[in-house]
Amino acid sequence: MSTPTLVSQGSHHKCGTSADLEAKLMSRYPKKFASHDLIFSSIHGGDRIFIGTACGEPQYLINILVEYVESHPKAFFDAEVFHVWTLGVAPYADKKFRSNFRHNSFFIGDNTREAINDGLADYTPIFLSEVPEVFRSGMVPIDVALIQVSPPDEHGFMSLGISVDIVKSAVEAARVVIAQVNSQMPRVHGDGFIHVDDVNYLIFHDEPLLEFEATVPDEIASAIGKHVSKIIEDGDTIQVGYGSIPNAILCNLKDKRHLGVHTELVSDGLVDLIKAGVIDNSHKTLDRGKVVATFCMGKSSTYEFIHDNPAIEFRSISYTNDPLVIARQRNMVAINSTLEVDLTGQASAESLGKTFYSGIGGQADFMRGAVLAPGGRTILCLQSTADNGQVSRIVPFLSEGAGVTLTRGDVHYVVTEFGIAYLHGKNIRERAMDLIAIAHPKFRPQLIKEAKRLNLIYEDQAFMPGKKGQYPEHLETYKTTKTGLKLFLRPVRISDEPLLKDLFYSLSDHSLYRRFISARKDMPHERLQEFVVIDYTSEMCILAILEKEGRKELVGVGQYGINQDKHSAEVAFVVRDDHQNHGVGTVLIEYLLLLAKKQGLLGFTAEVLADNRPMMRVFEKMGFDMDKRIGGGTYELRMMFKEVSDDRK
Repeated sequence: MSTPTLVSQGSHHKCGTSADLEAKLMSRYPKKFASHDLIFSSIHGGDRIFIGTACGEPQYLINILVEYVESHPKAFFDAEVFHVWTLGVAPYADKKFRSNFRHNSFFIGDNTREAINDGLADYTPIFLSEVPEVFRSGMVPIDVALIQVSPPDEHGFMSLGISVDIVKSAVEAARVVIAQVNSQMPRVHGDGFIHVDDVNYLIFHDEPLLEFEATVPDEIASAIGKHVSKIIEDGDTIQVGYGSIPNAILCNLKDKRHLGVHTELVSDGLVDLIKAGVIDNSHKTLDRGKVVATFCMGKSSTYEFIHDNPAIEFRSISYTNDPLVIARQRNMVAINSTLEVDLTGQASAESLGKTFYSGIGGQADFMRGAVLAPGGRTILCLQSTADNGQVSRIVPFLSEGAGVTLTRGDVHYVVTEFGIAYLHGKNIRERAMDLIAIAHPKFRPQLIKEAKRLNLIYEDQAFMPGKKGQYPEHLETYKTTKTGLKLFLRPVRISDEPLLKDLFYSLSDHSLYRRFISARKDMPHERLQEFVVIDYTSEMCILAILEKEGRKELVGVGQYGINQDKHSAEVAFVVRDDHQNHGVGTVLIEYLLLLAKKQGLLGFTAEVLADNRPMMRVFEKMGFDMDKRIGGGTYELRMMFKEVSDDRK
């Protein structure tokens, strides 16, 4: 997580100097102002103190609270401090205040993680959407709320600005509300307004808001962002978190159109997309035309952008994170990160084994809401390794003690820098193979071994280790056939066995015989492995995939295997019966020809039944220097690449 920085920010309120504004407030609301000692004497031993969230933390209030305790060490003991997330302003977590404060968080940050795992502070795991209700019901009573607000308008309303989330409900539940009035807090449309009458004390103090320094995406995060962008479609409504991976995702969405936003967090990256016109919220089902969020972490320019902007609404977290609200957004895409995912699809985003690391947060709220939404999708992102590449984040089963943040049914897509695994509707064996295919290559052999031992995959599952088996993502491309079919061409993956099985069993007996020159009709696991477990340096298998109405259909396969002695390759292809004569075979051979030439091969060889005119026509129109020999009803073809044969003349 990035460290917040304090940067000066211009005032949003142009009504004289800060001193003038403070004087006006004291004149208008004299009963709301008092000495610091009097204000903080309203805190009693054992009270539960709520503090505003993240960049909305009232820094000045926290510091004078601590100063009050230092000067009055026996003023109160065993107070419990609640918040969602602190970005570093947490002096009350210091060991010297152990008798005065006990920290309790709904989400764990860097500066409180050690105390929580040492048993010196508490973590309360809960879906963030449910926090307002536990406040309202008194299950978690709030005695004192320390918040930060904008100055009141002419009607007496102040804005919670960049932090509405659970703050609004804490204010409504608290016995005593102490508000730091800061003219640098933006006024944000939505649910975040509170009236002066609902606040017990005002303390005027201008200071820069905390800023969240965006992490610059590295090469790995950028690769993940590129993969995620392939899943997001024009008109989708998205939710994205914080950190280098979400930043990389947002950077890769600049070519999208009419995106909507329903999320927890407004970040710098989202604002950049709004300014670029990528996000216009025109296709949202709910709150059309508006970005809906619940808090903001970013630069001062982002705070300026959301100030008094009617296109931005901050709502209580009980609305933004309600899975039933999220489920009403058509084409809702929830994008979140995780620490670890196992081969069955379970994920932990809150702990590393027995070590509490972050929290449930709003991830489960959004992922479950998106699963229920019409056309909804969930995307879980993670770097494939941790500890400088020494540990795989894709594991056979979650580590002992790890919290299961997302169940096997919550996740549609898992994305690493090595690709995309689609899990929804797949069995455990298929999931395991899909996830192994996007794990770091150096961990795949061990994952295969463990998956076999645990009976998650076939006992005889083959595997190509090292660089020979590393998926060549750069060979993915799109091609259009003569009849206008737009095909996604990509190399075969070790996890593609189910796709190929469906294709082969969809073929007519006639097509099967033409392809394999055999009467055999079965295609068991043992034979399928020969197609999916390949050495990419000496053979190639290209799938032709048709994307149709949100589904991907395999309509053809082309492959070649290199004959090193003759520096040529034996080639073959097959096309699904209902897509024959549409140019699929031609596109496959043209692409295999391109790849073969890049490898410096001199030509292709093939065996073709004499009556297989469609396949012969494909080869003949490629312009090869072709030598045909027939025997036993089968042509043996030797097809030299034209420029090679021309050079030899």
